[in-house]
Amino acid sequence: MTVSDDVRDRVTASFARQGLMRHLGARLTLVEPGRVHIELAARPEVTQQHGYIHAGATSAVADSAGGYAGLTLFPPDADVLTVEYKLNLLAPAKDRIEAVGTVLRSGRTLTVCRLEVYDADRRLVAAGQQTLIRIAAAPGEPA
Repeated sequence: MTVSDDVRDRVTASFARQGLMRHLGARLTLVEPGRVHIELAARPEVTQQHGYIHAGATSAVADSAGGYAGLTLFPPDADVLTVEYKLNLLAPAKDRIEAVGTVLRSGRTLTVCRLEVYDADRRLVAAGQQTLIRIAAAPGEPA
């Protein structure tokens, strides 16, 4: 399934406004209804002392993937905030990771997403769950 151009544009524009994703060098690679992928390549700024991609960077891209997956199902006058998430780190990753956010249930107020992070060999390196809250889009801000 594909999202409408309006939804894709809204997600892409919102992602571009995220300073942390830009700082990390993360890239939006897939936008589908209820599903978003974000890729992050390893470089010194996102690794920890052993050369693995830092848990904080892994968590950040997983959180954003889930949030944007939820946003794909929200109406144009709504936006998203994370209420909580839990992420289990299963294995270290060195070269590249891809975070996958998938909506499990989209509600009027709360939305629940599955979070998965894979390494360059498609090995699952992190898994978790997230709860999002739907909020009104900020006045004057592009929806």
